[in-house]
Amino acid sequence: MNLKETYNRIAEDWHRDHQPDDWWIEGADVFVALLKPGALVLDVGCGGGTASKYFLEKGLRVIGTDFAEKQIEIAERNVPDAAFLVSDLKGTDALPYDFDGIFMKAVLLHVQKKEAAETLKTVVKRLKDGGCLYVSVKEQRPGQAEEEVKIEDDYGYRYERFFSYFTQDEVEDYMREASLEIVHAETEGSGHTKWIQVIGRRFK
Repeated sequence: MNLKETYNRIAEDWHRDHQPDDWWIEGADVFVALLKPGALVLDVGCGGGTASKYFLEKGLRVIGTDFAEKQIEIAERNVPDAAFLVSDLKGTDALPYDFDGIFMKAVLLHVQKKEAAETLKTVVKRLKDGGCLYVSVKEQRPGQAEEEVKIEDDYGYRYERFFSYFTQDEVEDYMREASLEIVHAETEGSGHTKWIQVIGRRFK
């Protein structure tokens, strides 16, 4: 299974399907409130640019990255006032910018749990002192495996994706390991999924 190929294949369907999602808005508003007007935000795994557009409308400057070229094409089409780059998580620390805020909505859930802590440490290298990192993942349900490959056919064709599931305590621990102070943490339900949203601030 190649996750990048999957997201390139489902890009248009996935973007359209997730437009009604609003579970992340409350956490995003907390994230915005922690930043100054005009702050530079990195939207990691930006998909079709939905969150990037939201942040622009809130008065922030935005650079979005995604490893799937088709997703970036959608983002550039829908959010022409933001800048978008094709880049995976490992390439984040090579970006030629430092950011006031980094937003990772539903990104870490595609990373193996054994790599989660180091992944966040890599991302945080591009975060300014005092800057904020937002992370959201799916909560692990009782009796559910910590990791799985899900086979789906929502769009009339078969595709598969790898998922990791977490507890709120785990995400907070990963944040602390990356030298972040927890400033907001919540777990909220949306349909059949409970979403963990945690925001950490990098020590000055």
